[in-house]
Amino acid sequence: MASSITVTNVEAGYGSVRVLHGVTMSVNSGETVVLLGSNGNGKSTLIKCITGLATPGEGDIVLDVDGEKTSLIGKTPEEIVDLGIAMVPEGRRLFPSLTVEENLHLGAYRMAAREKLAENLDFVYETFPRLMERRNQLAGSMSGGEQQMVAVARAMMSDPTILLVDEPSVGLAPILVSRMIATIKELKEKKNLTVLMAEQNFNQAIKIADRGYIIVHGEIEFEGKTADDLANNDMIKQYYLGT
Repeated sequence: MASSITVTNVEAGYGSVRVLHGVTMSVNSGETVVLLGSNGNGKSTLIKCITGLATPGEGDIVLDVDGEKTSLIGKTPEEIVDLGIAMVPEGRRLFPSLTVEENLHLGAYRMAAREKLAENLDFVYETFPRLMERRNQLAGSMSGGEQQMVAVARAMMSDPTILLVDEPSVGLAPILVSRMIATIKELKEKKNLTVLMAEQNFNQAIKIADRGYIIVHGEIEFEGKTADDLANNDMIKQYYLGT
């Protein structure tokens, strides 16, 4: 199933504070696109606009599934999940007083996923053997790295075609960040996902990126047509590579 997202001239914010200013970008089917930027530049706000957690004041966000286009503007998060879009939120946002497996079951909320619950549960346990070992442990008692595994696995339980990942490196040790980025790549390849990852850790993000964008103060300042474009960009060299 071919799934893509096109964002056109999106303006959004919170109350009187405008965060996004005419953002235009796209994520084509089967790509891993990274949205790079430091904290406070609008990465998470854009992810929230795509998932229905924030409503743009202007512009459009269109999902294309096998040629059938649907505007996501005005749709509820539940409706957007039903369309095959899943999000791994910044900070994990687990239910700490529920077990690992109970959190995973909640990820299979949409009808299409309920029908494949056992299959998808086997898949995420195969991908994250640690979660199989800890399936009866309360999520809130796990380490940060383990909780990030639960958050990613929970998103996969919805059986998505598009995966949005918001700051997977936050709060993790460098070795765990590297492992998580590698796992996202593995999931993308095994499930033929389309991936949009918002991240400020350039060195990790570039490992799996097909291409990407740099967002500064709510505006797209640079579009890299390839990963090499990003690596050779002067802004990247100055702010991320220290050269």
